[in-house]
Amino acid sequence: MSEAVDRQALYGGTEAPPAHLELDRAKLSAYLAERLPGFGTLTDVVKFKGGQSNPTYLITATGGRYALRRKPPGTLVQSAHEIDREYRVMSALVDVGIPVPRPHLYCDDKAVIDSDFYIADYVEGRVYWEAWMPDAAPEGRAASYDDMNGILARLHDLDPAAVGLAELGPPTGYAARNLARWSKIYRFAALTEIPDMDWLMDALAERVPQAAPTTLIHGDFGLYNMILHPTAPDVLAVLDWEMATLGDPYVDLAHHLRPWWDPPDDRGSTTFLTGRDLAALGIPGMDDYIDRYCKRRGVGLPDMTWYLAYAQFRYASMVQGILKRAADGTNSSRVMLHRQDRVALLAAMARKTLATS
Repeated sequence: MSEAVDRQALYGGTEAPPAHLELDRAKLSAYLAERLPGFGTLTDVVKFKGGQSNPTYLITATGGRYALRRKPPGTLVQSAHEIDREYRVMSALVDVGIPVPRPHLYCDDKAVIDSDFYIADYVEGRVYWEAWMPDAAPEGRAASYDDMNGILARLHDLDPAAVGLAELGPPTGYAARNLARWSKIYRFAALTEIPDMDWLMDALAERVPQAAPTTLIHGDFGLYNMILHPTAPDVLAVLDWEMATLGDPYVDLAHHLRPWWDPPDDRGSTTFLTGRDLAALGIPGMDDYIDRYCKRRGVGLPDMTWYLAYAQFRYASMVQGILKRAADGTNSSRVMLHRQDRVALLAAMARKTLATS
């Protein structure tokens, strides 16, 4: 099976920033030269093509290359685009066994580039926008998926207090709170009526797990948010920590499992494993993957029904948010492959999943 759209070509690599995402190079160069030892003078700026939320740039200076991550311009959804939270989490995790780019400075002076931003190490490597990892060997895929599984288990086993993140979020009630947040985001971003989404917001709220554990969670842990070694299968950096908080690890896990449950789309709006020969690819099945995660953490297999239904609803809300930003002209990527009917498809899937409980 192959997809009609080449996601690697669309989302991989860099491009010249579109007009609404251009940076004031003179101001930026002067600001960083004063605050970032060894920076020198800015010589080039390009934007990474991938991503729909916070624009990310590769900036080159006479002293080296760095990544710049900023909030997008325009009116933003409340509690979204929290790159300040992302910077805080990366700073806490950089030396405790969770691979992240090393952060250097945070700027909240909008006079520099008209939005908050931070600077981190540029990590050179491979980013796979396809879950089946085109061009990788089966043994390489197996090793990368196992490394990814181990990182998620280690993250969920970290003591938040030990890394200075005990106050990152409330200690209880995450699932209900997160559901309320994404319901609000969906309502803000809705462009048309979808009855299944309305039903899910009520039905999921009525069945929220009451005895859930609390750990440090990522929020959007996926292969597309990782940089792999240029030639080896190792994960060098996990990206996109803006939704990290204290919460239910099984919410994190269910969202991470999206390639296994996400419906195929010939327009290339998603990456999926559905219908692929996983054994031939070297990629574990979903149940095997969950089992490995639980064994690493020394926990029993959870009932994932509510969690999978919620992950499907939340992803539908995320897609709706992307569609809203595109309609408003504030999306950070020039590529828009999502369509409104996909939100309805995901909502129907989530309703069907929840109905099995």
